[in-house]
Amino acid sequence: MKNIWSSFIVAFAMYSKIPMPKTEWTKDHMKYSMCFFPFVGVAVGLIEYGWFLLASYLRFGAVFRAAGMTLIPVLVTGGIHMDGYLDTMDALSSWREKNQRLVILKDPHAGAFAIITGVVWFLISFAAATEITGKMMPFYCAIFVVSRCFSGLSVICFHNANPKGSAAAFSDQAQKKATGCVLIIYLAILLVVMCSLNPVQGITCFGTGLAVFFYYRWKSYKYFGGITGDLAGYFLSLAELLMQLAVIFAATIMGKL
Repeated sequence: MKNIWSSFIVAFAMYSKIPMPKTEWTKDHMKYSMCFFPFVGVAVGLIEYGWFLLASYLRFGAVFRAAGMTLIPVLVTGGIHMDGYLDTMDALSSWREKNQRLVILKDPHAGAFAIITGVVWFLISFAAATEITGKMMPFYCAIFVVSRCFSGLSVICFHNANPKGSAAAFSDQAQKKATGCVLIIYLAILLVVMCSLNPVQGITCFGTGLAVFFYYRWKSYKYFGGITGDLAGYFLSLAELLMQLAVIFAATIMGKL
């Protein structure tokens, strides 16, 4: 039980800014940490739902409410995944050789393409958040869990392009078979719950996340020779944005039928 609790702490300490007790990052303490990575998404989703209810109760305008919804995931995670997204966009936009792209991923400086694509991401996310209604909120909150389940699977199943990076560290220490089974069970439960709430929205949202997952694998292997921690952040940021749009698209289509 001690190792399980320590794995929980490591997951939250690494992937969120939520205060956690101190623990040593040993192999025993890290081997189940990916099992608890989706729980960071649960925390983000609960805070998002709480903010939506508070904003609605206090009758905040849609713009102010959407601003909070857009910022909450970044604030809770400390921007770790957005950092990976920006680094990846810089590397992809360079159109250089594979090894040079990996070097760009490690560069702490933000290039022009990182800034441009970051602004675009926030604009789309903010605009989409203004369209989210109370009926869409369960699906909107679920995307933060679904994305982390897929991201966790990629860390333990995909080839690592940087054997000394953070993704490789978690992959090497993980109990891969047990962690993979747990994450797949999470995904199965999420799919059932989302489809029970609304089959069209559930399948559209989950299907979008699955499609981005395979796109991420293809992109990572083709342009980088595997995944890295930055690429995992790229996937998570892209998947959450597209799943958010998928929820709105499905609700809009259903409203017109």
